[in-house]
Amino acid sequence: MRIAMWSGPRNLSTAMMYAFGNRADFAVWDEPFYAPYLAATGLDHPMRAEILAAHETDPAKVAMRCLDSIPAQKPHFYMKHMPHHMLPDFPLDWAGDCVNIHLIRHPARVIASYGAKHDQMGVDDIGFAAQTALHDRIGGLVIDSADIRADPRGMMEKLCAAIGLPFDPAMLSWPAGPRTDDGVWAQHWYNAVHQSTGFAGAEGPLPVLKEQQRKLLDQALEHYEALYRKKI
Repeated sequence: MRIAMWSGPRNLSTAMMYAFGNRADFAVWDEPFYAPYLAATGLDHPMRAEILAAHETDPAKVAMRCLDSIPAQKPHFYMKHMPHHMLPDFPLDWAGDCVNIHLIRHPARVIASYGAKHDQMGVDDIGFAAQTALHDRIGGLVIDSADIRADPRGMMEKLCAAIGLPFDPAMLSWPAGPRTDDGVWAQHWYNAVHQSTGFAGAEGPLPVLKEQQRKLLDQALEHYEALYRKKI
């Protein structure tokens, strides 16, 4: 099985990668198209130079690797992807051979979390419009990160059942610290998840956003709500 897990940033996506990576039967890949996206757009993201130096920047080569032999000869492959990384001219036909899952999170939480790490933030950076467009194009299951945090075992069992994968309790906890599969950007973005040993508990009230952030929320909310209505 090849799983393409699609989500915007700050969306429980790294914890989900760690959950699947903690299974003995899965290899994982962290945001394969991030370096090609930065190379093609010229965007000045944190650690841009290091990312371009350490990772493949040719989207065609990355797409081929998505369907190549699975690393470490594992039976299954989990790929953490971001919809907005898939620029219009990037290959996407490989996704037809994957189980596509769309991980969503309320945009107020995404905006607050992203803004704490990178204050230069536009609607394209948080990926909500790209995610609904991608779901319209390739389909797939939808799962909300709030449901996972509120009931990790129940939701992971539900997700595994929905895709025909036996549940493994190893998905519920992992050792603290970085992973060899982390992208080079982990040292900027992953400090919180590196301190974790499992999914955090249910989240509290929605954060209070700044005025400019509220404008982003207005643009993102309709896309989140459209996918929320389809969640498992």
